[in-house]
Amino acid sequence: MSEVKVNEFQIYKVGGAVRDQLLGLPVNDTDWVVVGATPEQMTARGYVAVGRDFPVFLHPKTHEEYALARTERKNGMGYRGFVVHTAADVTLEEDLARRDLTINAIAAPADWKSASELKDLVDPYNGQQDLRDKVLRHVTEAFREDPVRILRLARFAARFTAFSVAPETLQLMREMVAAGEVDALVPERVWQEISRGLMEEQPSRMFELLRECGALAVLLPELDRLWGVPQRAEYHPEVDSGVHAMMVLDMSARLQTPLTVRFACLCHDFGKGTTPADVLPRHIGHEQRSARLLKDVCERWRVPNECRELADLVAREHGNIHRSHELNAAALLRLLERCDAIRKPARFEEALMACECDARGRLGFEDAAYPQRQRLGGAMQAALAVDTAPVAQAAAQRGLKGKAIGEAVSKAREQAIADWLTRQSI
Repeated sequence: MSEVKVNEFQIYKVGGAVRDQLLGLPVNDTDWVVVGATPEQMTARGYVAVGRDFPVFLHPKTHEEYALARTERKNGMGYRGFVVHTAADVTLEEDLARRDLTINAIAAPADWKSASELKDLVDPYNGQQDLRDKVLRHVTEAFREDPVRILRLARFAARFTAFSVAPETLQLMREMVAAGEVDALVPERVWQEISRGLMEEQPSRMFELLRECGALAVLLPELDRLWGVPQRAEYHPEVDSGVHAMMVLDMSARLQTPLTVRFACLCHDFGKGTTPADVLPRHIGHEQRSARLLKDVCERWRVPNECRELADLVAREHGNIHRSHELNAAALLRLLERCDAIRKPARFEEALMACECDARGRLGFEDAAYPQRQRLGGAMQAALAVDTAPVAQAAAQRGLKGKAIGEAVSKAREQAIADWLTRQSI
């Protein structure tokens, strides 16, 4: 095997870079591991130490991160409960043993370029076979020591949609949940993994796997309780609220929407999980209940404001947006004002995007048109086109003040929307 040697130590590329190259996928980031080196040897050759929890160094020219080979020993709950050991005698195989999945535990020489050079790979845990078989499998029992790996595996399921989870790995995840490991996850890591999973090819697989192992009930009970809750079949042929939530989420991926929209899609129907049993399958007032539950989730996960604000808007108003084809100019303007669309038109466009995902995330409606998006978008543009300065000036000249001037501006916007509606009907 031809590894690159820097005097007495060796450098390998590991993890996702090797995996994706073997799969024929683009490689965006490369992880490097250094075997047989001490921190003093690294700094002597110009590498800059940056690791806080374990030795990581920046390459003097490329500034990529190089981590010393290490082992880890569990000494507490959660992902922080580790003692890290690095030494020149830690082998590559020992370093690979602490990794999460076999497909991420393959190493290649630093100068490895071609996926056809399989003989040069270090693969002690048969990751290449699992790549061929399309299986997500834990490397060793060390998997159970870090609950973040449950989230990471679920995220990989959303990315590699043809891969299945090995039965023994799923059982291990269930045991970790039962042992309370998931309860110890900190909000920042949960949101980091959830937000990345939302941006994968089929995000529903992440949440379905979390549900299957029991982690969803701990992390996001607001979503978990939607399964088994019926909806009116004439509007929702898929009936089950949890199934609908996943269809909406996958539609947001199909339409290549941004994270803000995908998070709003995830959360928009939380309130259906709290509908009293005696009124099912109707869900009167679920929008406001969704908004209240969403607030708790955002606090719990410390969700960024832009995601939080759009999700709140969509939760509260998605029913009204769906019914907006019934509204006249005055009612359309009131809806725009409630959504703060005049001040934040880009956010309102994202709200319409989320509502389209909701409408098309139903059995048999996947390719249906959603004219509400175009109608409301056009109404908003008509309102925005009103030059409010001369309207306000004219109102002031008539002796109007304060609120009355604002009402005059609203009337002008209402008229602009009415005119636009008339043109659309011609």
